[in-house]
Amino acid sequence: MHSSLAAMKEAAKPIPLRPGERRRLRNFLCLDDFEEGARKHLPRPVFGYISAAAEMRRSQQANRAAFNEYEFVPRILHDVSQRSAATSLFGVGYAAPIGLAPLGLSALSAYRGDMAMARAATAMSVPMIMSGSSLIPLEQVAKECPAAWFQAYLPGDRDSIAALVDRVARAGFDTMVLTVDTQVPPNSENTVRSGFSAPLRPSVRLAWEGLTHPRWLLGTFLKTLWRHGMPHFENNYATRGAPILSASVLRDFSDRGHLDWSHFADIRKQWKGRLVMKGILSARDARLARDAGADGVIVSNHGGRQLDGAIAPLRALPTIVAACPDIPVMLDGGVRRGTDVLTALALGARMVFVGRPFGYAAAVGGEAGVRHAIHLLISEVTRNMAMLGITRLDELEVGMNVVRNAGHGVARSAGQM
Repeated sequence: MHSSLAAMKEAAKPIPLRPGERRRLRNFLCLDDFEEGARKHLPRPVFGYISAAAEMRRSQQANRAAFNEYEFVPRILHDVSQRSAATSLFGVGYAAPIGLAPLGLSALSAYRGDMAMARAATAMSVPMIMSGSSLIPLEQVAKECPAAWFQAYLPGDRDSIAALVDRVARAGFDTMVLTVDTQVPPNSENTVRSGFSAPLRPSVRLAWEGLTHPRWLLGTFLKTLWRHGMPHFENNYATRGAPILSASVLRDFSDRGHLDWSHFADIRKQWKGRLVMKGILSARDARLARDAGADGVIVSNHGGRQLDGAIAPLRALPTIVAACPDIPVMLDGGVRRGTDVLTALALGARMVFVGRPFGYAAAVGGEAGVRHAIHLLISEVTRNMAMLGITRLDELEVGMNVVRNAGHGVARSAGQM
């Protein structure tokens, strides 16, 4: 990896924003700023879908709170002038250990949202996972951004699963991510309260939300209708699914409650590329996934969207890393700052994926917004590396420069570091 650091450092340089983009994005100084910008820009139902979490939001809140359990012990007078956040995963070099998590319906919140995020990820040399609940055919994203990964929600029967896997392979994706924590649809009470449904139902309220958000109406929804027609769920199956706006059509959500490890075994036999399992929260399941042929796992509770009260990924991460030292263990959930990235890496994560903030960035700034958001997060990582006194990410170590804070039992004092 070290021999390619110079090239990856070059890739990490921000792509200059055009003057108009700079003016529009100059007040976005961290990832949280994009959430507030998207709240103002998007109709309430659309924003409600992105921001929603299950029931009491316990898991969503725990995802953030878990990072507060760790503190840093900086080292001084170390030459950090040549530091780099560059890393590699599955033999591919990246500018930073930061990726774009799959985010469904992103083309509803941003014009050609999946394309905007894939282009930004390619430009900034970081991985991007395209959502199976997207509104743009996967073939279009693969053609323009062949390095993107594809996340599959498995259909309900073996023939449909095999047909989807075959479609993903024909499109040219090298990495497929199976999300396995959606056995049944989650409790949708919070999205219902925001006025969202899938498909969206035409109503006076929905029309009013569009009219009172003219930039979104003209720049995203009507622009999409004019240039590409009514968006549909394109990638849940091997064939096209329901439209995003309909008074009567129901979304074809398969019952996945019967799926088991035999289905994973079938996919592993059929799929010749890299296969990653997303939604792992236990060491036992991680070992089963590895033994069944998974090339990597993503520790995730679906951003708090599924089982409310599910353990925060950061808290589950160390035991899963210990259980599967021979495959990459990745994480998503609650990451908002460079310090969060460094904490997860110290606990053993090889890559950290971020979902909602990059979706918000696409909504307010398109591809440029996502590039700017990625750059902000990479800048935080490299700045914090300097203040920690490290030049490479593999220097991070729990008990050395990252420790459990006093409220959660520090193993050794800072004076022993």
